[in-house]
Amino acid sequence: MNARYTGDPIVVPGRVRVNPLRDAAAAHNLDWLRAHGMLRDASAQRHYDRWAIAQLAATSFPEAGLADLNLAVDQCSFYFLFDDQFDGDLGLDPAEVARVCAPLITILHTGRPPERPSPVESAFADLWRRGSQGMSARWRARAAYHWEGYFSAHPSEALGRATHHAEDYPSRAAYLVLRRGASGVDTVLDLAERFLSGHGLGEVPASAFHNPQLTLMRRLAGDAPAVNNDVYSYPKEVPRGDVYNLSVIVQHERQCSLAEAFALVRAEAQWMVDEFFRLAEELPEICVALGLSVNETAAVARYTDAMGDWMRGYFAWEASTERYRPEGALPVDRPNYLEELL
Repeated sequence: MNARYTGDPIVVPGRVRVNPLRDAAAAHNLDWLRAHGMLRDASAQRHYDRWAIAQLAATSFPEAGLADLNLAVDQCSFYFLFDDQFDGDLGLDPAEVARVCAPLITILHTGRPPERPSPVESAFADLWRRGSQGMSARWRARAAYHWEGYFSAHPSEALGRATHHAEDYPSRAAYLVLRRGASGVDTVLDLAERFLSGHGLGEVPASAFHNPQLTLMRRLAGDAPAVNNDVYSYPKEVPRGDVYNLSVIVQHERQCSLAEAFALVRAEAQWMVDEFFRLAEELPEICVALGLSVNETAAVARYTDAMGDWMRGYFAWEASTERYRPEGALPVDRPNYLEELL
């Protein structure tokens, strides 16, 4: 069969909305990428434009103001351009990947890039400055932990590629742990919480944030897009030897066809979405039981809505972007990044 999935997107309750400031944020993003040396070549920009990153941010954060949407587009572009840097020989050298990621982790704790920063170091220092500005010490500590997990997942992915043998696939449990880190979704949800201030709300109160119900909902809102992405990204990743893909693992474990593996993975992603919205119905009662104020309850409700917006936006973008289509793919005999940024 054709290894590219062409079916319908995951069904998420509610309507996909597009932020009316999308085009302004897209123009800002190109200027920002150029300013940090992340997008230098005209042919690279033409390829990047096919990914429609501003559309991803605009549908995931449909109510964000311009400054917040600019930050969201820039952060989304960083994930993809940075992650692609390891889709070549570098991605087979875990020690070198760890060396590349170490300065980015240092930025989280110093707030400053190295004296002569690479494009990704310069860009990330700016993202962290803008993203953490005005946030509480509690939020900053949690966000730093999530970013550190994201950067630290890349050496482990490289280790998996470097030591992979045809008969040695990662377990489902190991895959999920690594995928959660490498997807960066916790940092996306931190951004959603940051944007609560645009609605006149504070951060989610600790008693609600760490409540098992909301904790599970965050896990589902992160896992569903990451799991489903393994269907769309299969033709991009697997020819390059990447085994950290749930479609690959399911096909191996079940000894089934690729079509059956795709169906099973998508069914799991759909269950996660459905379970998220089932759990969301119970949150108002939990907020009352926790004794939250009206404003705190409103923050929890808006944060929940933001996670729903994130899933709607991501699934809609994933089904339409050329990043996972043949016309947006780079030849498998060359590194799978637009430009070398490290």
